[in-house]
Amino acid sequence: MTDSASIESSTSPKSDLSSNLSFNMEHKYASTIADNEVLKYEIHRYSSFSTNFYPENILMDCPNDQTSRWSAHTNNPPQYLTLKLKRPAIVQYIKFGKFEKPHVCNIKKFRVFGGLEENNMVPIAEGGLKNDAIPEVFKLRSRTEDGSENLAILFLKIVPLLSWGPTFNFSIWYVELHGQDDPMYTSPCLKNYNKLREVEIIKLCLKHFRQQGYETAFKALQEQTKIDLEHKLINKLHTCLVVNGNFEKAENFVADCVKEGLMDEYLERQDYKHSWIMQDVESVEKPGTRGGHQLVMDTKKSVIYLYGGWDGFQDLSDLWMYNIMNNHWSLLYEHSEKFNGPSPRSCHKMIFDPVSENIFMLGRYLDNSIRTTDYIKSDFFLYDTRQQTWLQICDDTSQVGGPHLVYDHQMCIDADKRTIYIFGGKILTPRSVTNSTLNDPEYSGLFSYHIATNTWTQIFVDCHHPTASKPEVLSIKSRVTHCMVFHNKDRKLYIYGGQRGKEDMEDFVTYDVDAQVLSVINKNNFGCNEIRNEPPPGYTLRATIDSDRNEIYVFSSLSKLKDRRDMQQIDASNSFWVYCIKTMKWSRIYTYRHNICHITGVVKKEPNEPCPRYAHQMVYDDTVKLHYLFGGNPGKTSLPQLRLDDFWILSLEKPKREEILKHCRFLIRRLHYEEIARVDSFKAMQYLRNRISEVIDHSNEEQLNKFHKLASLIFTSNTKETGRVCMPALNQENDDQENISGEETNETTESNCNIDTSKSSSSNSDNESSKSVVVNLTNEPENSNKILNCRNANCRRDRPDFCHEIRTRRAFLFNKIVQLMPANMVQPTRNLSDFVVI
Repeated sequence: MTDSASIESSTSPKSDLSSNLSFNMEHKYASTIADNEVLKYEIHRYSSFSTNFYPENILMDCPNDQTSRWSAHTNNPPQYLTLKLKRPAIVQYIKFGKFEKPHVCNIKKFRVFGGLEENNMVPIAEGGLKNDAIPEVFKLRSRTEDGSENLAILFLKIVPLLSWGPTFNFSIWYVELHGQDDPMYTSPCLKNYNKLREVEIIKLCLKHFRQQGYETAFKALQEQTKIDLEHKLINKLHTCLVVNGNFEKAENFVADCVKEGLMDEYLERQDYKHSWIMQDVESVEKPGTRGGHQLVMDTKKSVIYLYGGWDGFQDLSDLWMYNIMNNHWSLLYEHSEKFNGPSPRSCHKMIFDPVSENIFMLGRYLDNSIRTTDYIKSDFFLYDTRQQTWLQICDDTSQVGGPHLVYDHQMCIDADKRTIYIFGGKILTPRSVTNSTLNDPEYSGLFSYHIATNTWTQIFVDCHHPTASKPEVLSIKSRVTHCMVFHNKDRKLYIYGGQRGKEDMEDFVTYDVDAQVLSVINKNNFGCNEIRNEPPPGYTLRATIDSDRNEIYVFSSLSKLKDRRDMQQIDASNSFWVYCIKTMKWSRIYTYRHNICHITGVVKKEPNEPCPRYAHQMVYDDTVKLHYLFGGNPGKTSLPQLRLDDFWILSLEKPKREEILKHCRFLIRRLHYEEIARVDSFKAMQYLRNRISEVIDHSNEEQLNKFHKLASLIFTSNTKETGRVCMPALNQENDDQENISGEETNETTESNCNIDTSKSSSSNSDNESSKSVVVNLTNEPENSNKILNCRNANCRRDRPDFCHEIRTRRAFLFNKIVQLMPANMVQPTRNLSDFVVI
């Protein structure tokens, strides 16, 4: 976690949720909230509190009393205070009082939520307090998201995220709410709110009546209220599938829904499926083994440039170009330093400018044995890809306002504003030559380089820089081997992970380059029982970004955990992560533990993905959505000089329409097969061989096993009559059948075509059930007659339960399918029975 001087600039952070304007209370308080009333509230709920620092202390404004505050017992999230107003109100401002002088427990970052229900609140503000003694007022979002009407709330929840002293507990000294609670203001929005609640209640009743088979009550309520439970198309699916049992028509209906894109939103929510391919290059010449090299990509011309690196024995200065269309490597320069280019190097950084089509290069690593005062300049180079010529822009950037010589830093480019950003890295100075390793290393801050004017600007210094203590100097906790990408639409830098000394940096920060605001996205104080759902810290992270998709991709490989670098260790693994900027959530696409040993640089058997490594490089083509990875160090302790030259392509794909359609067809045909198997085993076998076999991937061993298990249903019979087979008893275990409660194992569902439907909100009560329901099988008269006229004693005795079972199974399938549809088209996910407490 970063220290207090390294999170944000001196200005208050800006938020997308509200304008969050902070006012100086001495001058603007009266003009800002004088027209609003001070709203009364009580402490409704809280996360924790320290001894004597009770939540009720925020009701009193005592800036001279250090004990007059609420202080959480810990700074581990989530910590919060929930306030309850005297009555619903339109709250427009929140005022925070402070102690008489700066305090490390002041909250530097917080969020505020509000709503009429405690369990259904929406974000209404996000901001942070200055660490001073001046009270601050923040404007709250007081209108609905579409801005059409006022937003009335009864509960307000304050969630501290960060204190000015990162290791200190959160404290709030005083809170005052301003707004209007007069019914003249709140009645219109409450009326609309109650109207929406009424509609939801009626829909829950309609859903319950239909599920229980109360057809008369269902029709009467729908006729009187004129409220539809669902979209007419979804209602037609229910009629043909659940009521009539017309499976073929239901299947065609689902196919039309998929074709019209009604399931695209569901598909977009699914995780990517990954595929690695080792690229066999056509050219005879190709880059040799190396690590610490650099790759950049020209997406317009579909070419990749590679420069330098360490081959295990020496630094390299060769420049290569890979043509993706021709699958061909070309050597542009074997020794760039002979043609006004950079000297041999590794751990440098390059960036490609899509406007000028130039490559910019900065930094390198120098071993202690060859560092001298003269041989430690930070040279800055440009490669013109059009003219294929090198140019040294600057002999030493530290002499013109830029960074000192650094390595393991990061570079990004803002092509629109013609600006390059450089952050982090260790500084190589003459001091490190004379003082060996006893002194702490120096880290570089955040710099910008304006290409058009050839000028440098230092934005942040490192938090341990001598000038960091000055109030006018902005500082940041720097690091090495981190990730940094630039979102060219949001115009933000995203920085994740890295290392500082022996400390793994676990923070995720953003820097708004226009507003000049630095913000922390996460605060990772994981408890002992919490699972870390983000990339592990370390020095092998490689990140790319797709601004159109609003996604950041992070590839994590060989870990430095406990300094065990040998890939045969249990921590040797690859993992790939996706961060959705919109939802602010990480998803792990896969984790793969590699058990193939490199003996002499040759893999014993053909691998299906790269072995764990570090000092590798990865680039991303956002036009065709492919990643390219080259080389690196496999970390073999027995072969310390071993480097890699393998070239990989990674593709990520969401499930396609064809896959989800095939999945739905399998579910529909499986249910149809189960009903046929009740009355005619021969026809069931024919249906299994022909119709279900069509929607099975026979190359998928798991799906094929499930397909074979379906055949056992035909031979599971409790009747002696040939051709009339009843379903197994309801309490009989059968691992590939949906039980009567509507619960299907995730294994069965996911195996069909790798589409996750286990995130269903269906519960037992989702199943339509009623012993009084008569099932209409007119669309399949032969099967219907055999089922209803079954002469088996158990079937005759339990015919109401038998019909109930059929409809329950169909209803479960219906619920399963509609969960793939847009939420505004289908019945509510909740059930009336959910509100019954026993």
